[in-house]
Amino acid sequence: MLIPARPNARSSLDRRRRFEFGRVARGLALLAAALPGCAPPPGSTMRNDLTAMRTSLVTIRNHAGQSHTFNVWVAETLDEQMLGLMNVTDAELDKDEGMLFVFSRDEVRGFWMRNTIIPLDIAYIRSDGTIVRTLTMQPLDESTYSSVEPARFALEVRAGELAARGIAAGDRVEIPASLLNPAP
Repeated sequence: MLIPARPNARSSLDRRRRFEFGRVARGLALLAAALPGCAPPPGSTMRNDLTAMRTSLVTIRNHAGQSHTFNVWVAETLDEQMLGLMNVTDAELDKDEGMLFVFSRDEVRGFWMRNTIIPLDIAYIRSDGTIVRTLTMQPLDESTYSSVEPARFALEVRAGELAARGIAAGDRVEIPASLLNPAP
């Protein structure tokens, strides 16, 4: 007589373990998304010491052939990138100043405005210097402003400056060689 197969305890236990592992993995992924780079909590007064950061000049040639130069603080380390322009006031950011975020490779990027108290424009820039997307970001907005396309650099300036200078996607940015090929 054939005895019907009954699920053994081991396969049932394996299914429970896989289910539990999946739940833990999803929970960790949500936690990682909620705490990008272990960013300061909302309302934190943490900020970059702008006087201690490296600076550089970045020139953008718009579609009309006009050149616009920005004096930028260079955010190269994870800590500098995490703090960005958090808690910087309008009085501290002139119309021709900004922050250039430098990454090691082109990837889809996403920025938010946690603890950033002034509106900013952002230009996402590929390794070849082409702007792939520009956006205006609102103060204290924690939604993600995505590059949509891969970018290696992100330039933040005062809100309205990119449009006022006719700077848009497709325009070219002259990235200094020292930022394109940083010394080890």
